[in-house]
Order: sequence, then structure tokens, then C-alpha cells
Amino acid sequence: MSSLETTARPDLLDRLLAGAGVRPGEGVALLWSFVYFFALLCGYYTIRPVRDAMGAVHALEWLFTATFVVMLLLQPLYAALVGRFPRRVFLPVVYGFFILCLLGFYVLLAADTGASWRSGAFFVWVAVFNLFAVSVFWSFMSDIFGEDQARRLYGTIAAGGTLGALAGPLLTQALVQLIGAPAMLLVAAGLVGLCLIAIFRLIPWARARERGSAPAERAGVGGGILEGATRILRSRFLFALALLMFFGVAVGTLLYNEMATYTRQALPDPAERTAWYARIDLAINLLTVSIQLLLTRRLLSRYGPSPLLILPPSLVAIAFLPMILLPGLPLLLAFAQIIARSGNFSLLQPARESLFTRVDRIERYKVKNFIDTVIYRGGDVSFAWLHKGLTVAGLGGAGIAAAGFFCALALTAAGIWVAKLAHGSPPARPIGGASQ
Repeated sequence: MSSLETTARPDLLDRLLAGAGVRPGEGVALLWSFVYFFALLCGYYTIRPVRDAMGAVHALEWLFTATFVVMLLLQPLYAALVGRFPRRVFLPVVYGFFILCLLGFYVLLAADTGASWRSGAFFVWVAVFNLFAVSVFWSFMSDIFGEDQARRLYGTIAAGGTLGALAGPLLTQALVQLIGAPAMLLVAAGLVGLCLIAIFRLIPWARARERGSAPAERAGVGGGILEGATRILRSRFLFALALLMFFGVAVGTLLYNEMATYTRQALPDPAERTAWYARIDLAINLLTVSIQLLLTRRLLSRYGPSPLLILPPSLVAIAFLPMILLPGLPLLLAFAQIIARSGNFSLLQPARESLFTRVDRIERYKVKNFIDTVIYRGGDVSFAWLHKGLTVAGLGGAGIAAAGFFCALALTAAGIWVAKLAHGSPPARPIGGASQ
């Protein structure tokens, strides 16, 4: 039993958080998970408006291609790290590396040399940071919580991230005029440092859950550097999850690139573009946190992941229909993006992440990370170039909306397939450690 369970604070937290589905012994782990995800997404969203404003002046298909190449290069390094070292080593190393990168980009951007490559490099790095950091977060959560706990607690944990995503743009708006855009990277570095503190506080809970497998816990996850890819090809369940990610990215990339096209033409001033993106992020995050706090836990606890895998893409398909009939209206484009991203963050993602509590550690860290990085960015590249091709062919607007509609239908089909396979997947491992 973890020493964290023996203090009075967990009992007090358990009582205070009972309304969030917390059972005895879970309060401290939930609180630190909440803080971890809050700090992570708050840090990301302090720099996201800067990234989006920088990226809008570049050819996004090339930025997405560069990001995909970087992901391919980093994936074997990550696989080697996670395979060899235990999480108490590789998690701090991963987040420590991100802090160093933020400090390095601060120096680079503060120099203000006028070199255009800096904004492109920063865009690529932020995309890599977001995917790797969030993927590792959810892998770590599945080390701490079992399937039943995931259904009850993941909605609350996800709400922590959404509150961080709300706080980040507000923090940027409050500080950027005082300290400048480059200094926001120092703020983000401090927030990632808070993530490191949360990791160290949560590691004993992950150890306690796997106390019956002490030798494996002391070692790394294991498996070769290509284990993530090969397991996807051998498992229908993992392959279906990869398709779910691929078509989810398709929808997001088509909307994101179309939004960049609009802002580049209609909002030439960088400050106006940043404000536009910040308003959309605010609307998305307000809707997301409302759904997470009011619906996600209840739906996931009562019905399981299946309806949450199917409902959001169905709504996105419906949102694309008026864009086909009335192309070029920015409010329709913004509405579709709000529906797509809020549905993903509030419903689809918690349901998808809960399924990784059913698999072994290699699949939680290597397969999941491969899906979250290589498959994700592979989808980005594919549909960024599709967007470019449709635009060059004179089929922008309605054509892109039609492509998004069919991608949303494919995403719905993938969600149905995952839900069907999930009913036949192996039962979750017994909940141990702090969950008792």
C-alpha cells in the first residue's frame, strides 16, 4: 500500500470529491492527475495562439510534412527510452527535455533576427511537444487507474486539462503585452515544471497498482523500437483505434487548414489573427469543460465508451452539411471547428483513453504513442496535401467541406468498429494499489 493512503488528507479529499465519483483511497491520485493535466494544457495553450499566428503565414502542408518527419525520427528514440528505462526515469527525462526546448526557443525568438525559419521551427516543435506530452500523460494515467476507475474519473481529469486550456489563452492575453510573446515560453516552461512535480507525486500510485509485478516495474516497458507499429498490424482492436485516430485527424486538419486559409486572406494583421484563434479556443474550451463536468462521467460510467465513440463524429458530419451548401462563411467554419474539437476533447478522447486500461504496458506506452504521434501526424500530412490539392484544383470551400463530411462518416464507422471490438476485448486487469 502506498504511504499516500495512510495520511488523513486522502480521506478528506475522498469526502470532498465524492460527487466526482471518487471512492475511498482515490482522492490524492485524482487531485495530482488533475493538476498534472491542468498544468500541461495550460502551458501548451499559453503558446498555441503564438504558434497559430506564426503558422498561418506559412504553407501548412509543408509544416505538417516537416512535423511528420520529425515524429518519424523521434519515435525510435522514444521507443528505446521507454523500452529500457522505468517510468520514474523516462517520464522526467521527457518533460525535462521539453523544458530545455522551451528555454532554447525563448532565446531564439527573443533575439528577433527576422529569420522566417524560426516561426516554422517553432510551429513544428509545438506540434511535437503537444502530441508527445499528452500521449505520455494518458499512458501514465492508465498505469494508475483501472477500467472502472477510468470510467468514473477520466471525465474529471480531462476537465482539469480543459480548465488549463481555458486558463492558458487568458494568461497569454493578460501577460503578452507586458512581457512579450517570447517570454510566454518561460511561463510555459514553469508550468511544465509543475507537471514534473505531479509526476513524482503520482509514481508511487503507479508502483502500487503493479506491486505484484515488481521486477517488470523496476525495468523498462520492453519490446523493440518497432513494437508499436507491428502490434497494430497484428491486432484488429489496435488497428481500429489507429483508424479512429487517422480519420479524427482528417476532420481536424481539413478544418484547421481551411481556417488558416480564411485568416490569411481576411485577417492580414498578426494581432487580429491571434485574437481570432484565441476566441475560437475560448469557445471550444468553455463548451468542452461544460460537457466534461456535466455529462462525460455520467455517460462513461453508465453506458461505457461505445456511445462516446460514435456520437461526436456523427455531430461533426452534420456540421459539415451547411458548409457544403454555403461555402466560405467563416461562422460556419468556426462552428464546425468548435463542434469537432469540443466533441473530441470532452467525449471521444476520454472514451478512447479508457480503452488503454485494458492492454499491457507495451501497448499503453509504445502502441499508444505510435498512434498518437506517427499515425496522427501521418493523417495531418495526408489531409494537408489533400486540402492543398482541392484548393489548387479550384474545389475549395464546398469541395473541402464534402471531403470533411465523408471523413466524419469514416470516423463514425471507425468508432462503431472500435465499440464492437471493445465488447470482445480481454477484461481489465484487477484494480490494485491505491484503488482498493
